[in-house]
Amino acid sequence: MSDVIQLLPDSVANQIAAGEVIQRPASVVKELVENAIDAGATLIQIIVKDAGRTLIQVIDNGKGMSETDARLSFERHATSKIRQAGDLFSLHTMGFRGEALASIAAIAQVELRTRRIEDEVGTAIALAASVVESQECVSCPVGSNFAVKNIFYNVPARRKFLKSNQVELSNILSEFERIALINPEIAFELVHNDNELFNLPASNFRQRIISLFGKGMNQQLLTVEVETSLVKISGYIGKPEASRKRNALQYFFVNGRYMRHPYFHKAVMQSYEQLIPVGEMPNYFINLTVDPASIDVNIHPTKTEIKFENEQPIWQILSAAVKEALGKFSAVPSIDFDMEGAPEIPVFHKGDEVRPPQTTFTPGYNPFKSSSPAGTKRPDYDWSKLYSGFESAKDMPRNSTEEEPRIFSSKVNRPVVPDLSSAETVPSETIASKINDSVTTTVGGQYLQVKGRYIITSVKSGVVMIDQYRAHIRILYDRYMSHLQSGQGVSQRVLFPEMIHLSASQGAILSGIKEDLDSLGFDLSDMGGGTFSINGVPGGIEGVDVVGLLNKMIETASEKGGDVKSDIHEAMALTLAESAAIPYGQVLSSLEMEQLADDLFASAMPGYTPDGRVTLTVFSVDELQKRFK
Repeated sequence: MSDVIQLLPDSVANQIAAGEVIQRPASVVKELVENAIDAGATLIQIIVKDAGRTLIQVIDNGKGMSETDARLSFERHATSKIRQAGDLFSLHTMGFRGEALASIAAIAQVELRTRRIEDEVGTAIALAASVVESQECVSCPVGSNFAVKNIFYNVPARRKFLKSNQVELSNILSEFERIALINPEIAFELVHNDNELFNLPASNFRQRIISLFGKGMNQQLLTVEVETSLVKISGYIGKPEASRKRNALQYFFVNGRYMRHPYFHKAVMQSYEQLIPVGEMPNYFINLTVDPASIDVNIHPTKTEIKFENEQPIWQILSAAVKEALGKFSAVPSIDFDMEGAPEIPVFHKGDEVRPPQTTFTPGYNPFKSSSPAGTKRPDYDWSKLYSGFESAKDMPRNSTEEEPRIFSSKVNRPVVPDLSSAETVPSETIASKINDSVTTTVGGQYLQVKGRYIITSVKSGVVMIDQYRAHIRILYDRYMSHLQSGQGVSQRVLFPEMIHLSASQGAILSGIKEDLDSLGFDLSDMGGGTFSINGVPGGIEGVDVVGLLNKMIETASEKGGDVKSDIHEAMALTLAESAAIPYGQVLSSLEMEQLADDLFASAMPGYTPDGRVTLTVFSVDELQKRFK
């Protein structure tokens, strides 16, 4: 029997490694830009086409490479960053594994042009699927120019599962923001499909935050600065009033490297307790500088998970620094008394004589029969006549038929309610079929609202209980899906347009779903700089936090991704329906309850919300009789 174990070819091994290192086009951008930073570049240009599917080009003015280094750089575990295992605990560079370029070359077509300052000519090398196709001398500027084309062209399964261009571009912008934030001394340019998205000159940390996220951030930032023997903490936190329910700008860096750290995040959140509403998140941009030997970044290929040797004391230092910043800049709201124009209130001192106020009593004085000034005769009025109308109106019986619904329009011909005999929750298909077949109406057509939450009405076989919030979600969802499919949503103009401020990555998602938002009835205008004006909203969502709703829709679209429109439509319709539905506790009139029941039973699936929650329960007469035995 022959041996069955064998070494994998390098091309296959590289593709396996690429599955961890290169997950999407944004991963290519991250690795190439980090290499440019390690090369000492002061200007980095990023050119992207079709959200990275067609082209990702990174041009820098760093040190460049020799002819030999250029070819060797694409070999697996080839690196200039470390020489021995001990170097892993004293890292001063972004990269060190030597896997990035080999992984990129394994799943794409790569061209590299590079030259060192001491060389007269540079070198150009072309690879495809880890195979070197050509290498020659060329004339090129100092630095490196990487062009990665047709990512995952030889791994169709990976390319198939890439999300929509808007989502992939959003991921690229997120990686760009993280790198550009912590390297303000480097100038960055980002171009997508020949449109310049960013042109960031070299600056300081605060100016870079403002350049990336808008001028409005300038008034929201509080400085955090502390230095101890264990850690140096620097950066900015947001004022409590600038907190957000969604999409808060939260960035941790350690030694110039972006990281995710839930434990340190908790330290910041606890510092904001009692200062921001529950469920809201503050903005923060915090950089920790520690001894490289006290952290371990070699945990995951993405290098965003980092372990700290002195985690607990750093947590305490961070918490104290944030609290100090909030207190130093008077972030805690104080009571400000406006004394201008206020009456002077005398202060009582011991020994002061207390005198009762002087009063004058006039016997027989009647304010309704006082004489007119200047000796003129004032006519006497019979004031009782003015109140006669009120007394007569109070005794008149009210006409209950004049009651008008506040949020529903009444119907003349009410659809029949099905005869539902089971005490269990009835499947939607059963309800829908019985609606069409039943000829039984409700007994008396009476409705009762319980605790501002449930609507109870009688049917031939018993009693049906409806959850008003979930029922309205079902109704609105069907309505919004109809608008999305027909593209004929009703828009209601707003008197005072609201502004929504988005980051570049959020703006990319919004541009991808703007057509769908228009179908729902939103009217948005791009004001530039990531700011959009909300000029119109779908009819029937009065009182809803539109800015929060749009942020939630953008987040939902980002999570869904993909090119399947129906999935995004369903998620958007559900988000809008949940925001606009009748809240628990709202009292409804009898006509409104009747209208809600009518619309629910007219749905194709009245028994459940779109996400599978029960909307109604039926109790049969037999079940009710058993409870009284």
